[in-house]
Amino acid sequence: MAPDPAPSPPIRRLCVYCASSTGSNDDIIRATLELGELLATSGIELVYGGGAVGLMGLIADTVMAHGGQVTGVIPTGLFPIEVGHTSLTRLIEVSSMHERKAEMIRLADGFIALPGGFGTLEEIAEVLTWAQLGLHRKPVGFLNIDGFFDQLLGFFDRCVGDQVLKPRNRRLVIAESEPRELLDAFADHQPLFEGKWIDLDQI
Repeated sequence: MAPDPAPSPPIRRLCVYCASSTGSNDDIIRATLELGELLATSGIELVYGGGAVGLMGLIADTVMAHGGQVTGVIPTGLFPIEVGHTSLTRLIEVSSMHERKAEMIRLADGFIALPGGFGTLEEIAEVLTWAQLGLHRKPVGFLNIDGFFDQLLGFFDRCVGDQVLKPRNRRLVIAESEPRELLDAFADHQPLFEGKWIDLDQI
């Protein structure tokens, strides 16, 4: 009989992927503000891409305004383009996008996607893939504000239906519509008990 999965360690740092623009949906802005306040009041450090504008800047400013800790990670060459935030607890400059993503994954105890575009999708898809491969056992979730991710979650269900994604791997995806519900789901997270397909030093 396989042993029961070990509980997840406490969430001390959460990586949040989100848009570098604010968008036009007031519900998304409200939920971003609420998540930032919850992280700060819960003593959870924010790890994010280091930007000062859009939802990225909004959640960082909110965490800081409520006395929380924020670490930004940004490639040196992107600093002027992404308007790097200069008032964080810590800003880590790295040499490439690959190094940025690897450092954010290393620092964080879990990952949340807020609404965003291609970059957000690419980043959250990577950490889901790494979870599937057994490279980490950290929770991965979508803050599905106003049904923003409904079609993407439906795509995952279609993948299961067409048998290109295993149901157990579909269960790696946590989705909630409200920040508190998502953080509660992270706290209750039980990682899938399965050995690694490959070792980190092989990639």
